[in-house]
Amino acid sequence: MNAAARTLLQMRYVNKAYWRNPAAAFFAVAYPLMFLVIFTSIFHNSTVEFGAKSVNEATYYVPGMAALAVITVCFNNIAVAITFQRDSGVLKRINGTPLPSAVFFGARILHAVLVSVLLVIITAAFGHAFYSADIPTGAALARTLVVLAVGAAAFCALGFAISSVIPNADASLPIVNAVILPLLFLSGIFIPLIDAPAWMVWVGRVFPISHFLTGMQAGFLGGPFNWTDVLVLIAWGLGGLLFAIRFFRWGPRTG
Repeated sequence: MNAAARTLLQMRYVNKAYWRNPAAAFFAVAYPLMFLVIFTSIFHNSTVEFGAKSVNEATYYVPGMAALAVITVCFNNIAVAITFQRDSGVLKRINGTPLPSAVFFGARILHAVLVSVLLVIITAAFGHAFYSADIPTGAALARTLVVLAVGAAAFCALGFAISSVIPNADASLPIVNAVILPLLFLSGIFIPLIDAPAWMVWVGRVFPISHFLTGMQAGFLGGPFNWTDVLVLIAWGLGGLLFAIRFFRWGPRTG
């Protein structure tokens, strides 16, 4: 059996394990929709200046919450799940089997990307049905899929990377939230950075969330698409992958 077939087989196992936990799967779907309803209710009938046009606040939040769904599944969930599996000894047992490391990582990334695509479809359909949000078509859809695939893979790699520095399972949620929540605000996921200080916008653009959001907004809201955003995501993803390869631990930290 070649590596591709092994990866698909392992991905089927990861997928079954994921959907056999219905509570986790339900909240993964409900999380972006909940925030979409909250923010659209708070800013009802408001408009946001997006490029040269005004966009209804409800429509504006659809790509943002779709991006949030991807980040949650690919970064948060992977970092926390890997840390718990490492501390419980699951990773150590997996490492003792003939399963190649590349197959293990590839299966986790492929599964997270596929779940991300599903969540984006659900969020877009919800936004279209209840807020008349536009859905990308044609060339815009193709570019959005590229941003989605590259961004999801990059955040998966970063999830593996940060799991390498989390000391134990109890610290996983606090550390992941401490890293991701400020960046979500600095990138404009929750609140449009229209009148934000220049330094705040600059700091947000250093990190990948801002570039991922910009790429998703280009597809959903018809804004300008910039391939630089994709290149930044690739650079962060490669950096996270190299860091994970160098520092990833299969067993719990001792001492």
